[in-house]
Amino acid sequence: MFRILLVCMGNICRSPLAASVMHAHIARLQLSHAVEVDSAGTYAGHQGEKADGRAIKLALARGYPQIERERARRVQDEDFERFDLILAMDADNLENLRFKCPPEQQHKLHLFLEYAEIEDRREVPDPYYGNAQGFEVVLGLCEQGSEGVLKRVAAALV
Repeated sequence: MFRILLVCMGNICRSPLAASVMHAHIARLQLSHAVEVDSAGTYAGHQGEKADGRAIKLALARGYPQIERERARRVQDEDFERFDLILAMDADNLENLRFKCPPEQQHKLHLFLEYAEIEDRREVPDPYYGNAQGFEVVLGLCEQGSEGVLKRVAAALV
């Protein structure tokens, strides 16, 4: 089983949206037997909370029901060993992960969009303090990014 962890700051906007999209893409590509995805945050202030209501509303409207099962959690030390790939939504969270990650696991850390090989953007912007349009942008990046990540992972699994 290949395990992917998607990471943002609070684990209530970007990473649960990305995980929900990726769950749907994994099912569509019939990779459920080979790929597992989870999400977490570098900040524990929302521990146990559901995703942001704006993220839930948008994800459900676009056909990503996994969002309702997502609950915020903080990245744990054991995540660096458990997951094969750890993808941060932005450079600040990637830096936080690098600081916490043991040296022998550093190779697993990447930016989500760079790993997905999306050339025109490096980071998924944080929509938390914005409006619904910001969540639309984030969901579009998560859809595009998830496809790219799974394309790379599926090719490596063959």
